[in-house]
Amino acid sequence: MRSFSAQYIFTNTGLPLKRSLVKTGDDGTIISVEDTCGDLKEKQSVEFFNGIIIPGFVNCHCHLELSHLRGLIPEKTGLPDFISQIRSRRETRQEDIVSSALTADSEMYHEGINLCADICNTPATFPVKKESPIQYINMLEVFGIDPDKAGHRMLEAAVLAEESGKYGLEGYITPHSLYSVSLPLLQLIKRQSAHNKVSSIHFLETKDEIPFLRHHKGPLIDSYRKSGIMPPYLKTVGDHVSGILTETTNSGNLILVHNTCVNKHILHSVNKRENTFWCLCPGSNIFIDNAIPPAGLLWQEGCEIVTGTDSLASNSKLSILSELKILQEHFPDIGLENLIRWGTINGAKALGKENLFGKIEPGLKPGLLLLKDVDLVNLKLLPETTVTRLI
Repeated sequence: MRSFSAQYIFTNTGLPLKRSLVKTGDDGTIISVEDTCGDLKEKQSVEFFNGIIIPGFVNCHCHLELSHLRGLIPEKTGLPDFISQIRSRRETRQEDIVSSALTADSEMYHEGINLCADICNTPATFPVKKESPIQYINMLEVFGIDPDKAGHRMLEAAVLAEESGKYGLEGYITPHSLYSVSLPLLQLIKRQSAHNKVSSIHFLETKDEIPFLRHHKGPLIDSYRKSGIMPPYLKTVGDHVSGILTETTNSGNLILVHNTCVNKHILHSVNKRENTFWCLCPGSNIFIDNAIPPAGLLWQEGCEIVTGTDSLASNSKLSILSELKILQEHFPDIGLENLIRWGTINGAKALGKENLFGKIEPGLKPGLLLLKDVDLVNLKLLPETTVTRLI
């Protein structure tokens, strides 16, 4: 058994505790949480830290299989160009993909991530995830803009889902985005995902999505033509709200990823769907489009906010702490307690794992992290704040 204390403990089950005590079993299971009301008595064997103890982070959006693209794609060229770069560079030797994924998985664990929803287009990373200390949920992503190939794309997704199951990994078939999936394919995915516990979709990452869906015009169309994958005709949803409310599954939780260009009308309309979560990946948005999602608006409107890292193709590191620092820098009115909830318990709820992760509570095994070099007077992250894994 081990006993931990710090200046603050964020349990996510109530208000932050001052100089209180968390006891764990040797396997990391929380045995007890003792609120000392700030009056911690000196006890032998208590490990005390000058920082904040929090539960392990939850990464609600990652692309582990793109880790081999670290440092290869230029920044701030816009989403259409970024997609073209991914198409032209993602194919490489299997051993390079696996080796890079192993390194990225280790780095994520070192950065305090205990639970991760990972986008999969291939089974390349399944062996890595099976052996990882991180619990993964495979989001088995389907895309295809050609209406005539919808059936073939679904057959490919079914094969990928079967392979995920062979590795004992939880997985759900889910669409990539409204601009990269034809309407017939989206409708097939909706039927296939009728019993999903979790689904995700890239949502309003760029303003270029709007003219594409409305008029089949703009930079995304140009990107399809340039890449040589423009089908003879297009058949897509007409707008983002109807795409979510009528053409995606009503089952389980839905994670909308990026949300860089959402507005109040879209928030109110889409939130009519129950169990909707809004995932922010600001590091990636800056890298691709030099943009920031409207986290302040989402927060003010009472949205369920979670965080993700996206991939090493569009980020320098897979770190939830780094994402929270970016959000605090751009939205200083959002308090640290809220930010930590976005990176922990909210993510666990979105992935249906709140009874295992995201909070420090007896019986759970969420991981324990220490935030060091924090502004403990104002409860703010600093540029030099780091995370250390305690358990």
